[in-house]
This record gives sequence, structure tokens and C-alpha cells, in this order.
Amino acid sequence: MDLKSTLQSDLKDALRKGEETRKSTIRMALTAIKLAEVSKIGLLDESESMAIIQKEIKSRKETITDAEKANRPDLIPPAEEEIKILQTYLPTALAPDELDNMAKVAVAESGATSIREMGQVMKILIPRLQGRATGDQASAAVRKLLQ
Repeated sequence: MDLKSTLQSDLKDALRKGEETRKSTIRMALTAIKLAEVSKIGLLDESESMAIIQKEIKSRKETITDAEKANRPDLIPPAEEEIKILQTYLPTALAPDELDNMAKVAVAESGATSIREMGQVMKILIPRLQGRATGDQASAAVRKLLQ
């Protein structure tokens, strides 16, 4: 079952059980996926759908940061709950040492020796992560190796 089908199935379950936070979070994720499909004029593959889920998680993390800056602690728990719900749809995250090993392999394959060649390494590494690490984490790992 693909990610979109899983989300639709879980939305039905949330509707039946009356889980408001879960229902609204899944609806937002499905809406984001549908908008991306409309703009692409076609269905998304798994990695594109996972990227949208990651984008939604990043948005919630920014909401938490903004709420802390605005001294609005009442907005933090709902955003954290939404992050937990969305993370259930992503594969388990890579451990830091696993990410470092993948970055080392990508650096070796690209032949990069300086930070200027970081883009070549990232082109190899990002498709291999498939939602198990963020671009920021991958960038930090590659940057550490090339410095």
C-alpha cells in the first residue's frame, strides 16, 4: 500500500474513532499531496510523497519556534502532536553513524575533495536517504567530511 492510500485509510479510521487531531493532521497532509499532484499534473511517487510529509513536519517545527518567540506556549503541544502523527508515516530515521557512513560512500563515489563539490555529493546522497534523514542532516554530515 502506498503512502497516499495509507493516509486515506488512516483518515477513515480517525473519522470513525473521533480523533480530531489525527483527522485534521492527516487531512492537511493529504491536501498537500493532492496540491502537489495537481501542480505536477500527475501522481506522485513514494519519495515525493515522503518529501511532502517531511515538509509538513518542518512547517510544524517552524510553528513551534515561532510560538516560542511570540511567547505563545499554548500553540506548542498541538504542533508537537501533529509532528508525532506525521512521523509515523515516514521510515525510521537513520542513526548519526549510519548517515555518516552513507555520506562517506557518496563522497568516495563522487570523488569530491572540497566543500565546493558538495552539490555533487548531495545529488548522490539525497535519493538514497528516502525520508530517513532531512536535507539539513545530510548537508551537515557531508560538510563535516569535506572540511
